[in-house]
Amino acid sequence: MESNMGHQKAKAMKRQMVELYDHDNEIDRLYRFKVLLPNGTSIGLTVTDPGPEMPFRDFIGLVRDEYFRARNQYEQIKQKKHIYWNSNRIYLEDVNSRKMSSIIKFHNFKPHKCHILQLHDGYGDIANTFKNMWDLTPDTDMLKELPEEYTFETALADLIDNSLQAVWSNSQKDRRRISVNIVEDGISIFDTGPGMDGSDENSIVKWGKIGSSLHRSSKGQAIGGRPPYLRPFFGMFGYGGPIASMHLGRRALVSSKTKSSRKVYTLYLEREALLSSSCSELSWKTDGGMRDPSEEEVGQSPHGSFTKVEIFKPKINRLNILQLQCKLKDIYFPYIQCDEVSNSVKTVTPIEFQVNGVNLAEIEGGEVAITNLHSCNGPEFVFQLRFFFKRASATLNSPGSRACQEANARLKCVYLPVVKGKESIEMILEKLEAEGCSIMENYETFSRVSIRRLGRLLPDARWAWLPFMESTHKKGDRAHLLRRCCLRVKCFIETDTGFNPTPSKTDLAHHNPFTTALKNFGNKLLEKEKDVNVEIYRDQKLLTPLQLEREYHDWILQMHGQYDQETEGGNDEPVIVVSPANKKALGISSDVIRLHRVLKRKEVLWKSGQKIKILKGACAGCHKNNVYAELEYFLLEGCQGDAGGDARIICKKLGLPDDHGCALVVNDGDVNFDIRGSLSLPINVIDSGKCVVIENIDWDYQLDKQHQKSPSTIDLLSVKQCQELEVDGALPVDGPVQAGQVPPKEIVAVVRPANFVSSGTSKNLDQRYIVKGNLEMSMEVKFRKEAEDLQDCHHIYSVRVTPSSRKGFHGLYIFPLGCKFPELFRKAGVYMFSFSLKDSTCNNCGKRVLVKASPMVGRWDLLSDEQSTPYSVRVGSCFPPLYLACYDTHDNRIPFKSTPEVTIKLQTIKGVLFHVGKMKTGLSPNKFTLEVKDLLIECNELDKIRPNYKVTLVICSQDELFSVSIPCQVTPGSLQLVKAQPPIFENQLLPGCVAKEFILEMFDAYGNHVSQGLEVQLDVEGFHILNQIGSKHKVDNSGCINLGGLLKVTAGYGSKVSFSVLSSHEVIFKKEFQTEKRELRLASRVPEFCTAGTELENVVFEVVNSTGDVDEDIHDEKKYGKFHTLTIKSEFFNTEDSIQYIFKHGRCNVPAIPLPQSKGIFCFEASHSCHPELHQTVKVSLVQTPKVKYDEIHSPYSNGKVLLLQDSPSTKQLENFMVSMITIEKKLQDEILQIGVHIGDLENALDIYNNEKAEIEQDISRLQAFVEPCPLNKPNYIPTKEELINRIESTNHSAAAVICSLSKESSFQEQQNYFMKDVVGLVALLGTVRINKLSRILAEYLGEDQMLAVVCRSFAAASALEKYEQNGEVHCRHALHGEAAALGKSIKGRFLVVCLEDIRPYTGEFEGSDPQRKLALPHPTFPSGNVPRGFIGFAVNMIDLDIDFLCTRTAAGHGLRETLFYCLLGEVQVYETWEYMLEARHCIKHGAVSLDGGILRDNGVVSLGFGNPLICFPVVKPESVSSAESVEIIKQMEKSKSDLRGIIDSIAKLTRSHEKYLKRFQKKKEEYNKLMDNMEPVVEDYHLEYRPSIENNSDASLC
Repeated sequence: MESNMGHQKAKAMKRQMVELYDHDNEIDRLYRFKVLLPNGTSIGLTVTDPGPEMPFRDFIGLVRDEYFRARNQYEQIKQKKHIYWNSNRIYLEDVNSRKMSSIIKFHNFKPHKCHILQLHDGYGDIANTFKNMWDLTPDTDMLKELPEEYTFETALADLIDNSLQAVWSNSQKDRRRISVNIVEDGISIFDTGPGMDGSDENSIVKWGKIGSSLHRSSKGQAIGGRPPYLRPFFGMFGYGGPIASMHLGRRALVSSKTKSSRKVYTLYLEREALLSSSCSELSWKTDGGMRDPSEEEVGQSPHGSFTKVEIFKPKINRLNILQLQCKLKDIYFPYIQCDEVSNSVKTVTPIEFQVNGVNLAEIEGGEVAITNLHSCNGPEFVFQLRFFFKRASATLNSPGSRACQEANARLKCVYLPVVKGKESIEMILEKLEAEGCSIMENYETFSRVSIRRLGRLLPDARWAWLPFMESTHKKGDRAHLLRRCCLRVKCFIETDTGFNPTPSKTDLAHHNPFTTALKNFGNKLLEKEKDVNVEIYRDQKLLTPLQLEREYHDWILQMHGQYDQETEGGNDEPVIVVSPANKKALGISSDVIRLHRVLKRKEVLWKSGQKIKILKGACAGCHKNNVYAELEYFLLEGCQGDAGGDARIICKKLGLPDDHGCALVVNDGDVNFDIRGSLSLPINVIDSGKCVVIENIDWDYQLDKQHQKSPSTIDLLSVKQCQELEVDGALPVDGPVQAGQVPPKEIVAVVRPANFVSSGTSKNLDQRYIVKGNLEMSMEVKFRKEAEDLQDCHHIYSVRVTPSSRKGFHGLYIFPLGCKFPELFRKAGVYMFSFSLKDSTCNNCGKRVLVKASPMVGRWDLLSDEQSTPYSVRVGSCFPPLYLACYDTHDNRIPFKSTPEVTIKLQTIKGVLFHVGKMKTGLSPNKFTLEVKDLLIECNELDKIRPNYKVTLVICSQDELFSVSIPCQVTPGSLQLVKAQPPIFENQLLPGCVAKEFILEMFDAYGNHVSQGLEVQLDVEGFHILNQIGSKHKVDNSGCINLGGLLKVTAGYGSKVSFSVLSSHEVIFKKEFQTEKRELRLASRVPEFCTAGTELENVVFEVVNSTGDVDEDIHDEKKYGKFHTLTIKSEFFNTEDSIQYIFKHGRCNVPAIPLPQSKGIFCFEASHSCHPELHQTVKVSLVQTPKVKYDEIHSPYSNGKVLLLQDSPSTKQLENFMVSMITIEKKLQDEILQIGVHIGDLENALDIYNNEKAEIEQDISRLQAFVEPCPLNKPNYIPTKEELINRIESTNHSAAAVICSLSKESSFQEQQNYFMKDVVGLVALLGTVRINKLSRILAEYLGEDQMLAVVCRSFAAASALEKYEQNGEVHCRHALHGEAAALGKSIKGRFLVVCLEDIRPYTGEFEGSDPQRKLALPHPTFPSGNVPRGFIGFAVNMIDLDIDFLCTRTAAGHGLRETLFYCLLGEVQVYETWEYMLEARHCIKHGAVSLDGGILRDNGVVSLGFGNPLICFPVVKPESVSSAESVEIIKQMEKSKSDLRGIIDSIAKLTRSHEKYLKRFQKKKEEYNKLMDNMEPVVEDYHLEYRPSIENNSDASLC
């Protein structure tokens, strides 16, 4: 650096001295000439103080001498043609075409400047190119600044930089044009700049000479100003021309012309020549020349100046011109089209820029143009930064110092929104790739910062982002949103020349302080950055970093809310959730979300349930490793069409339990969604290609891999290992210990990895096999008695601890034990210690400590049964067996030494009630239990302990050292005897009387009053119990039922009455009586004959008792509730019932009874109005009188009573009456006819429905005929029943194999073994199905344990399958185990037994009369009433019972389908496919299966994966029917069955209507017959009485 500065100072000093000496005449004048010779060579000539003139020949001599010196040095000059120095036609010509042949006048040339002269010798053509015309030797220091690497575009841009700098200096009237043409054999860059010539000030040499750029000194002029700083002073190093051109091709030709020159100066560059010179210490010289401009050049530059660089033999390898055009437009975009250089908003084109004849302003491609196209229309976020050094320096005021001390930048942020679910950045990348301009970036790695220096793009300055662009918020919904939206911002930075570029001008200088400050803008300043001050301006206001951050974040949120559209929607109906829970975990801010199960992104369909792999670095949370998960939902923020909503993926991470995944709950229309342990990832992980679907095999591999790395088991340290840790003891798990032993103070547990093998590792502690973690471990201590069931455990103690370290070992879980429970091991039994890790899949650890009881006897006690205590027994029956146990001093059960002698008594607080003498005692085989049985209670003193009947049963030893007191209840027996107090006598039974005192005493067989509350049934006949609803009565606390004042006689006089007491439908007590007799008799005399039409007067009736005395109690007293009246009835007249005659003291006087007017027998009946049994019929013979005649005509439509009184016969009246009777008859006939027609229609409809029913039943039978066994050669073959039996027999050590072997020998009913009599068979062999897939899926649903379950009729039959030894173990020589041993088999493990009698059966209807007795279950329906698609039927109905088991019934008459299979399958539904089943999920209550392998169980349990069950239901179907056809046939059968059920319902309704109309028909028929019977006497009287007179009259008239 210092030498370079010294060299520059020396050159400046030399220039100053030349200027001084130029004004001093004493200083020699130097004239420098470049002479172009005719043979194509050139020499340099320096003339010192030649004077004003020099003869031409002398000057030519100087040229010739210089030529020969050069010729001697350079061999290539010797090969040039001869120059005729002495020719008479020789002359010199300058650049302005002035010829010199006699005198050289030096006043025409400026001293100390280089002038070009061309020599013409007069022979041959003059060369256009001259060897070594230009000296390009650079400064030595400049060679150190050459760029390290170049690309084609970078080299071409360097050449274009020179042209842009040139044309930018043109005046407004001059054309500003740059034209680049690239063809296979050459490249040309033409600009209309000021051009170059041979002068020192504007020499073409400066273009090709490294370090001679004029713009290197203009850097300070481009500091500050107005963005985008369009001042193309790009030159920094001065080697852009030669280095770039030689990088592009092997040869280059530079042609340039200024306005003032007439000639075009040329400079030739050859790569080989430069390279050969560069390795020597000689100067770099190259050829050049002068020529006239061509017409094309003049046309392209009307103002007369231009520069053209032509490169020959370029290194072009498959160059895409369009891509190049797009890249060049990106680099020079503000110079091509810009809307910031003018005061108006109009876009201008500062430079006319063409590539291969195409104006770049018309090119639509390029990253900048595409980015602008995809940015939102919202406002940009723009601010300026000013960088300057803090330390003041004296150089600040010196010229050019500003360029080193200050830099400016304008930052413009644009928002690239997500549109219809697709990021604009991704669309930009896709567009660039489509145009062939793809960049090696994706959405995550996309460069969100691009930098221009003086308007020129620095292509390699592609920064990810600046620190201020990142959200510094760490928590809250706003932070999550900002972090996501910040990725959609692109920052365009415009810098001035205060920022230095790299030598290739593709990036900012990396170690420049201003570059570092810009790159770290937004971060806390580092120590090395504190020398640089940064000022922030926005809208000409000075801001602090905090203010800028706030405004920037507000701008981002504004853009997000207005322009972001994550996605339009999914490919299924969304579930809308309002106010979802845990929005922070969901990564959202909206209060409304939509959940989809299917989403289409980039033409790929993503579905819930797919297994995916999220690649490392895809998003936050996936930085270090790939993440494997299962898709659950797709979450969209906001409502349909809302802008600003985000889209996310909800997935369940590999290894997360199902119940920890997200939960969507719909309850009465209220939708709730909780993410729980699932992940919420941005949707762009799919778009970026970093989310891929994986196969099940990869998923399983990852599961296994995770399992190997994760904690596997929990282990307890041994005594030796605890000693290494100086821990007191370990659990005594190796053998039994005596009750009362002191437990260890502490126990130590560790977590072992999956690769730990206890048998293969050292017994010493090794940290490699102890997992370090921070999870809590819990220890739970449970206790169970040794003889109890494994599930009957009692909780003792639980604690949680975190891992700790001891003696250099980490991951130790130390649990306190003995210090908290010093008497832990006092009870005999099994102490179970279980250890588990919270929130881990690590296998739990269980340890057992066996504690044995002490042999010292402490007490006796009753083995209580919670279901039977306190004991309650009826007198006359036996106590249930009582089991006594013996306990040691620690209350542990021990065996009896021998059968003790015992005494038993029942006692109360008042003393012994009685001693029990009948009993039996005995010890169990293991002597642990003393059984006292057949203990008979016979006592008649129970009334002493009413009403609770509580006593104490005391069992004690003969020496009374040990005793057991059992609280119990001895209740009376069943009702056996009833006594009525006081007795009922018949002379007391009068109608209407009520027994004032009547008590029923209830006794058992021993004379004890029965218990209070016993319900008995009182059946009465002729009695009524007042205030009673129903016939049930309960016994009171005295053992009685008091009916005093309640038992009323309702029967009439002389009636049979009875009283019965029933208990349990058995008559215990019955008494029959007869009420007192009374008789109504006629007390007055009635004449034998009476005149018709007169009256019977003063007819007296009286009521007498059995002795014939008048019962004077028959007396009408209404105010006392005694109603005694007499009613007279006769069929010959209508006497209203309301006309009644009262009884007084047993007698009733009827003043008058009218007699009919017709002769004959008159009969009337007198009866008591309340006691119809008291009646008297009176007959009177009536004789006719000629004066008055009475006709009584009965009409069925006037209650049978119509009395017509006539003074004389009236034929007209009779005829009118007959007409009305005929009308009534006709009406009845019409009604009967209508009812008959309706009955006929109903019978026709019944015939039609019965025919349809028969046809459908035939169709069902025909369809059933198509379903027979499956061929053996088909895949997924299901074995026949016989093959299935052989398969079951081949299973080792199973009860099912033994059952199958026994069934082959003979049926279960024919077995000689008592325990096999009530065995029905195995579940898998009791029925068949018609489809292979159905057989397999039902077998998977039930599981092999239930498929091989043994079915028995009763619990007793199930219990008989096993016998037990004294120690409680299974006896292997008895029952089913004995038969297994006889067959050479054995039974290991447990097996299921189903007891049909204990199953709660199905209680609904059945389908039709099919012997299969299929259940009439209603089809599932949606709220709309439609049956779900793909529904086939209910699994319980799709199993056909084997013909041998169709008639199998329980004692209650229930078959296998409504008991066994309804218990196993319930209302499980069957669907064709998994998709159909998922659609119908809301209709499924008890689980469902699909034929393609899906299983949904109840309570939200789903069975995933694939199973291949060995034990399936046999399949019966024809060989010609395929599986798909079988499904269709079954669907047809189900539809036919559904139709059949509808027809059966219709037949039932029609039958009920038919019966109803038949009853109506019968009733009308009876009315018609009655009418005919009543009309018959009238018609006869009409013919007898009136017809003769009419005939006589007719005869008279005829006479």
